[in-house]
Amino acid sequence: MDVIHSALWVSDLDRTLSFYVDELGLEKTNEFVSGDGATNVYVAGDNGVEIQFKHHPDHDVDVDPSGFDHVALGVEDTDATTERLVEEVGCTLRRGPLTSEGANARVAFIEDPDGYGIELVEELE
Repeated sequence: MDVIHSALWVSDLDRTLSFYVDELGLEKTNEFVSGDGATNVYVAGDNGVEIQFKHHPDHDVDVDPSGFDHVALGVEDTDATTERLVEEVGCTLRRGPLTSEGANARVAFIEDPDGYGIELVEELE
């Protein structure tokens, strides 16, 4: 069994795609309008696991990231990526950067434009 994707409702699809594609460097892999009229856009990293973003401008969908912990994304340099996203993009820094001995990684936790948690993970050798 494999993890294929996770789906998140977002408040502003263009802002979300700008963050995940332009700022984080993920690739847009698919887009379609589902039977309920929602636009669905998928993004993926090099390993092919996708995040699905759902948006419907006419539906009053509460975007509530409070029950969602985070999506982990692999980066080459946690410190530099965190600094850029906080200073240039305006992301909220939740915690870090710090070295997680248990995970053998350098990690930081930020928020995307809707407040969803993003863990930036740099695997250590």
